[in-house]
Amino acid sequence: MATLIRNVRVLSQCQTAVFPRMNSNLQVLSRHYVSCAAKRIPKKESNNVKAVKARLSEEELEMKRQDGNQHKPFGLTAWEPTDDVYVNKYYRWPIYELENAVKMLKTFQQLDFTYPKQHVYVDLKLDTSLNRKKKVEPFVSILQLPYRFTAEANKVIVFTESANEAKLALENGACCAGGIELVQQILDDEIQADFYVAVPSILPKLSPLKNKLRKQFPKNKRGSVGIDIPKMLQIFKQGHEYSVDNDCVQTKIASLHMPCEQIVANVDALIKDVCHHKPLNLGPFVKRGLVSSATSEALGFNFGRFIPPLGEEKPDNAN
Repeated sequence: MATLIRNVRVLSQCQTAVFPRMNSNLQVLSRHYVSCAAKRIPKKESNNVKAVKARLSEEELEMKRQDGNQHKPFGLTAWEPTDDVYVNKYYRWPIYELENAVKMLKTFQQLDFTYPKQHVYVDLKLDTSLNRKKKVEPFVSILQLPYRFTAEANKVIVFTESANEAKLALENGACCAGGIELVQQILDDEIQADFYVAVPSILPKLSPLKNKLRKQFPKNKRGSVGIDIPKMLQIFKQGHEYSVDNDCVQTKIASLHMPCEQIVANVDALIKDVCHHKPLNLGPFVKRGLVSSATSEALGFNFGRFIPPLGEEKPDNAN
C-alpha cells in the first residue's frame, strides 16, 4: 500500500514538472494583414487542331481525316489502334463490309451465349438538307422486305361505308372492316390494329380518331387512303414500317439467325427506299450506316453500294 501511494506522488510531481501551469495573464498578439490579390493566370490558348475542328463541318472534317498522305488522321492518335483495348474517340470508326459486319454479330452472339433469334437493327444518319435552306420533312414509310423476319401478319382495319367493300376487305385478310360505327370501339380500345386504311369518302368522318391514332391515322402520303382495298391490304399486311426521327432511321431489319444473304438483302431494300424520299441529284441522303443486334455493339458498314443510281430515283415519293 505504501508503494502505491509513493508512485502516485511521483507521478503527480512529474506532471507538475512536465506541464507547468501557464500564466493566464499572457497576451496573445494579433496580426493584421491584407491578403494579396490572386495572380490571374492567362487562359490557355487552344491549339491549332481545336481551332480547325471548330471551323470545319462534319463532312469537311471527315474528308480531311481521309487524307492518306499524313502519318495519322487529322485530330486523331493513329490510323489504327495497336492494342486490343483502346478509346474509340482517338481513332477512326472502323467501317466493314456489311457481310463481314453481320458475321461479326453472329460471332458475338455465340461468344456471349445470347438469344440466337434476336433482332438485327439498322441505324442510318440522313442528310436532310435541300436547296435554299429547306429540309426533307420527317416521314413515315412502309416497304416490302425481300425476307420477312416475323411469322405473324400485320393486323389491318379498313374504314368503308360500303357493305361490298367491307366484304371484299375481310376476304383479303382485314381483321375488321366497317364504317363510323368502328370509331367509338377504337376510342374505347375494344379493337386495335397495326395499321388503319380507309377509302377517301369516309375520311372526313374519322376526325375524332386523329388524336387517338396519331401517326397511324390514314393519310394519302402513307398510301393508307385509296380505293384499291386488296392492294392496300397486301402492302400493309406484309409491309415493314419505319420512320425518321432527328434525321435518323432506326429500325429492326431482320433476325440474327437468318442467313447473311437475306439480312443484306433487307438492308439493301431499306436503304433504297429511304433514298427515294430525296432527289438524288441534290446529293447523297445517307451519311452513315450502323448495324447491331439486340445485345451487341454497333458496327459501321459501307453503304455506298446500296445507294440507287441517279436514274432509279422516284420524285413522286420524295418530300
